[in-house]
Amino acid sequence: MAGRIEDYALIGDMQTAALVCQDGTVDWLCLPRFDSHAVFAGLLGTEEHGFWRLGPAHASDAEPPRASRRTYRGDSLILESEWDTPRGTVRVTDFMPPRDGAPQLIRIVEGVTGRVPMRSALRMRFSYGRVVPWVHRHEGRTVAVAGPDSVWFDTARETYGKGLTTYADFTVAPGDRIAFAISWEPSHKQPPALPEPEQALEATEEFWREWVEHCTYHGPYREAVVRSLITLKALTYAPTGGIVAAPTTSLPEHIGGVRNWDYRYTWLRDAAITLSSLLRTGYREEARAWREWLLRAVAGDPENLQIMYGIAGERELGEAELDWLPGYEGSAPVRVGNGAAHQLQLDVYGEVIEALHLAHMTGLARNDYASLLQLKLIRYLEKHWDEPDEGIWEVRGPRRHFVHSKVMAWVAVDRTIKLIESGDADGPLEKWRELRDDIHRDVCERGYDKERNTFTQSYGSKELDASLLLIPQMGFLPPDDKRVIGTIEAIQRELSTPDGFILRYPTSGEEEGVDGLPGDEGAFLACSFWMADDLAMIGRVDEARKLFEKLLALRNDLGLLAEEWDPALQRQVGNFPQAFSHVPLIDTALRLTASGAYGG
Repeated sequence: MAGRIEDYALIGDMQTAALVCQDGTVDWLCLPRFDSHAVFAGLLGTEEHGFWRLGPAHASDAEPPRASRRTYRGDSLILESEWDTPRGTVRVTDFMPPRDGAPQLIRIVEGVTGRVPMRSALRMRFSYGRVVPWVHRHEGRTVAVAGPDSVWFDTARETYGKGLTTYADFTVAPGDRIAFAISWEPSHKQPPALPEPEQALEATEEFWREWVEHCTYHGPYREAVVRSLITLKALTYAPTGGIVAAPTTSLPEHIGGVRNWDYRYTWLRDAAITLSSLLRTGYREEARAWREWLLRAVAGDPENLQIMYGIAGERELGEAELDWLPGYEGSAPVRVGNGAAHQLQLDVYGEVIEALHLAHMTGLARNDYASLLQLKLIRYLEKHWDEPDEGIWEVRGPRRHFVHSKVMAWVAVDRTIKLIESGDADGPLEKWRELRDDIHRDVCERGYDKERNTFTQSYGSKELDASLLLIPQMGFLPPDDKRVIGTIEAIQRELSTPDGFILRYPTSGEEEGVDGLPGDEGAFLACSFWMADDLAMIGRVDEARKLFEKLLALRNDLGLLAEEWDPALQRQVGNFPQAFSHVPLIDTALRLTASGAYGG
């Protein structure tokens, strides 16, 4: 069985990523890209679906010992795990060097004290665990081949095959350093170059050291902010600048439920808010690369803007179910692709234009096509802002007039007006000022419940929605407006879990809920960070700080967050690690630091 979601560490090379469990097992790795088929899919099934375990030898492979401690080496994505055993202490260093050729996953075993028996057990399965490859020796190297893929396994230690698994048994003493590596290459090409583990380790450490030096945040939450920034960088596909929402698919929002989605794509919303956090912490190059990705993805067709694209800008992300995988802790179905790609989500226009606006305001070199795109998006909104849509949460029920979508349409128009006023674009200024006023009036009249003094999820509904917390953050209304304060307090009353975290919206258990799906879900972590932001904005800074630090305490031992927190099971749920959790962590840290609202 796979570990708890928070038991996993992330390593990656800015093109794909692996999850390493606390017992030294790699249970998830897609090669060569984030959205490629998994070579290790044990995370969503069993060991039969692929894994790579490296750690102290144990009487039962079914219960491998967990590392006594683990950490990232400084501000990097290099994982160091140590086991204290009756025979001594051993360290395993796991990393994926930033790619210069074939993708590699390198694991270095180091003896610390005593003499420790070790075992490497490697079971490669292609096509998400469905295909058993042909494993054979080639010029002294072990290679697994199936269809278009080949994975090469290199080590100086002797290996043997048993039960369709490749093993290496060995002992390490103090000073020993024994390297293992896998490399991917298209099966029709020549073998990849032999890895050079020690050189690769040094280069990887240097890469991260230099990258982190660009961070401009030096406040009291620097450790949490830097770890979140590193995570966001790891989720960026370096060749194109596209940013995946998470490196996993189908980790459930409710254990045993059906809310299992593929997040290995670039949501415009997630990528735009990621861009804003990177810009505010000193990372302009990532912002420039994402803007170029956006312009290529949208190309000449902004009227058909999708809410998400493939990491190279692909439009077709057809959804399918992998019925041979039982799912994480039985949470089926396992899905690949995402059928929400063609939904109408009007808020995306606002998020994209807000990101372009922030890039412009922070001095990113002007791009004329970016300004032209912005104007085209507004012309689309002129005609469609008053239509119902699926909203920020991608409901699979009927379309509604979601308040958050209308607010973000207002943001799109407002930021474009500012662009024109600055002299960097031309457009019908008076006409769009009138449009901005019309949207604002419509939201305040149709999306506000006067009796309860709160905005609602959609026009005419009684339900609340945590996305309403963004109203003051986007400047739609000032924080001291009684309607804003009333909305914040209503969400605290009606959408809080017993431990004070925030749900996205009400769910209905086994009945079909507002989102068109049965079952419940955990507290959506981004929403809880938004609440902390809002509390700080309305002057309740001590309460904001306490909530923020409670959220920080939910991170795993390596500072990573999934999408949600299950208050009943007291564990992380959803895809992992999740950009949409780490971005608001950064934003809230910046706000609290600016307000001086932090302890000690």
